[in-house]
Amino acid sequence: MVVLISTKIGLMELVFRSERRRTLLIFLKDGPRYIDEIQEHLSVDSVSILPQLKRLKDRELVIQNGHTYELSVMGKAIVDKMSLLLDTLEVLEDNFDYWSRRSFEGIPQVLQSRVRELKNCKLIRPDLSHMFELDPEFVENLLLSKQVLGFSSYFHPALISLYLEIAKKEAQISLILTEPVLKRFKADYSESFQTLVQFEHVNLSLFPNNSKLAGFTVTDRFFLLTILPRVKFFENESLFSFDPQALKWGTDLFSYLQKEAVPVSVKTNLIIL
Repeated sequence: MVVLISTKIGLMELVFRSERRRTLLIFLKDGPRYIDEIQEHLSVDSVSILPQLKRLKDRELVIQNGHTYELSVMGKAIVDKMSLLLDTLEVLEDNFDYWSRRSFEGIPQVLQSRVRELKNCKLIRPDLSHMFELDPEFVENLLLSKQVLGFSSYFHPALISLYLEIAKKEAQISLILTEPVLKRFKADYSESFQTLVQFEHVNLSLFPNNSKLAGFTVTDRFFLLTILPRVKFFENESLFSFDPQALKWGTDLFSYLQKEAVPVSVKTNLIIL
């Protein structure tokens, strides 16, 4: 008696064991493709890709219609979720040391689940001799920004002069500060601070709660995110991105925090908390 042993592999193994198959499935996400389009996208010849297509067809993840290939209903369901997972893994892998040492408490759950949108972030890691200086690329792009949203739970003396400079250029500025930071600015930089908040296009809010987030800035040009480490030592390391998705993520984070913030009233030279 001959016993037939099935060589059919599971869907998990089929999809994730081969990078080429993953890339192929994601490529088909946008619609049917001809074999020459697939070969060009994957930089392979037909001898290499046809066996992979056959495996995907055998498990009914891909359908062949004439000379084109497309995802089946089941294939679409898998690829939709797979893309989210792979994008998330890519973001975390790109700056693994940063993410693995950070506390996510200050980031709302809805945005934690969208961390995949923080693509193309570079790590800003100042050396010890520049630990408390603002990053030059951050300063350069902030001065060119026309819309600025900022949140800060830590004090940096250089920010007031920067915000004042872009306010004079009529940039739209909205700031959310924790109470210790607001008090420090008022006490140590009273004149500059009063001048800043008198601009009609500058809005200031107080964050009344104990923030688990160090700070961030999102403008029409860039996004800078500084997350507190899980240990108490503050390294002043940040993620910096020009990616539109990262800017959208940062804008949504600001909107979320703004719901908890209290507008600060400005009357002549008096700031009322």
